[in-house]
Amino acid sequence: MKKYIFSALMAMGLMTTSCDINELPQASITPETFFQTEEDLHLYTNSFYGAFPGADRFYNENVDITTGREIPEIIRGAYVIPTTGGGWSWGDLRNINFYLERSSQCKDESARNRWDAVARFFRAYFYFDKVARFGDVPYYNYVVGDNSPGLQAPRDSRVLVTEKMIEDLDFAIEHLPTAVSVNEVNKWTALFLKARICLYEGTWRKYHTEFGLDGADELLTLAANAAFDVMEHGPYKLHKTGNPNVDYMNLFNQDNIFTDEVILAKRYSAALGVYHDANYSRLSTSSDIIGLEKAFVNSYLMKDGSRFTDKPGYETMQFIQECANRDPRLAQTIRTPGYTREGTALPASLYTSMTGYTIHKYLSGSKNDANVKDESDMPIFRFAELLLIYAEARAELGQLDQNDLDLTVNELRSRVGMEGKLNLAQANANPDPYLEENFYPGVKGSNKGVILEIRRERAIELVQEGQRWNDMCRWKCGSTFTRTYKGMYFPGLGDYDLNGDGKIDLCIYTGTKPRKGNIEYKRLGTDIILENGEAGGNMLINSHWVKTWNEGRDYLYPIPIQERLLNPNLTQNPGWNDGI
Repeated sequence: MKKYIFSALMAMGLMTTSCDINELPQASITPETFFQTEEDLHLYTNSFYGAFPGADRFYNENVDITTGREIPEIIRGAYVIPTTGGGWSWGDLRNINFYLERSSQCKDESARNRWDAVARFFRAYFYFDKVARFGDVPYYNYVVGDNSPGLQAPRDSRVLVTEKMIEDLDFAIEHLPTAVSVNEVNKWTALFLKARICLYEGTWRKYHTEFGLDGADELLTLAANAAFDVMEHGPYKLHKTGNPNVDYMNLFNQDNIFTDEVILAKRYSAALGVYHDANYSRLSTSSDIIGLEKAFVNSYLMKDGSRFTDKPGYETMQFIQECANRDPRLAQTIRTPGYTREGTALPASLYTSMTGYTIHKYLSGSKNDANVKDESDMPIFRFAELLLIYAEARAELGQLDQNDLDLTVNELRSRVGMEGKLNLAQANANPDPYLEENFYPGVKGSNKGVILEIRRERAIELVQEGQRWNDMCRWKCGSTFTRTYKGMYFPGLGDYDLNGDGKIDLCIYTGTKPRKGNIEYKRLGTDIILENGEAGGNMLINSHWVKTWNEGRDYLYPIPIQERLLNPNLTQNPGWNDGI
């Protein structure tokens, strides 16, 4: 059986390289004859890269600050304990441990350490996903065979599993090369993952006091130290070309990613025949038509650093007015007045965005064609997130100073030409009640104001980069998922100019559809729902669904039923009743 597993995994590894499989004497390749040379180890470890998420995990992210046709089942109270699957998969780990049990057949210790470091990076990456989803999980550093006692292993504490992840990453940090390689893991990638894991677990333990876990400060210290190591000694920086109006946007639409900021990316290429569908998701009316949610749009600051939600009448500002003089990342994330593509002004669209706030982040190429095959590289780890990890960890530890903010948050703001800097004393003297009420309850202490601001910055900088669910869970903020999701504000029926060119872009009507040309039409009560009907208000998004959140249950997913039947030693997560 192991020989068959090995053959399948070999095929996975070979397909990720430029080698011709027909050149290899396949009949002689077995676990006993392979793993002899550095080339063998390199070839096999190529198969691990399939663990990275596909691009759709980013551009289709739909949690709370972005929303589309659907709302996640767990937020609707509709998630059913699965019989099998549900994320409880172990094939990637078996592949990694299979390699680590055999790499010693290569007698070149330096080569062995180099490629073992890759394997151990991916083992930590694998377990981070499992801990974030399930909490306690069995820890295996060996291949579990058909008759292995490990098949009946209980769940190990997330404390133990986190320690093992850090051990693996420390080995990877020591033995991986330092050269920039955006499509392969290196020392800086391992430091990045260590920082991300330690921040996640440190804040989880701090805010989820119901689990009674110690060690939050130690983990936050490790997160800050790992992040600072890359900041101080690594070859990365924020991507800047002196054009703050496009530098942020252009990070996400390149066929060849910017390696000054992007630490790790997933490659897409016409030459390799590997594409994704970001353009379809942004331009098609039959996609999930995900848009930014209204409260999140409100959280973007003014360009001078002041709060939009402090402006009189902000609640009833129409689109053109609310977009004026905002954090420039808003215009580099959604279509705002003046947005053009292929030289054509494109207004915000209610056809391609559920909320009207039409995302163009990740939209690449020049054609306005939803069916264009998209080969832009997808950033997985980038330096901007590392800056935010450092700032957040220091703030949570109570060690943040103004210099830290100037190195991190204020550098991000400077990149896009914001005029207002985040001031530590001012933020803590005047915490933003809007952020606390709509997104982040539970923050306490003398650094409350600046922690809220760092979370604001993180949400804006990393929107649709696959981090929001984990962020909200580790901060214990799931209860805010149940607020009413909203879209643009319209004062009532009528015609609307959404890009400021004096021409009608949208007509909201009742009764018979009017004929006013090639514009968008929305029938009130059918195509669009406003809070106060014909009297206007914000669009209500998916208001037919009642959202719910079980505070004692929903931060962790359930163990599938079949797994618990096969292994009675697997306990179920709190609040999930499977009848076993």
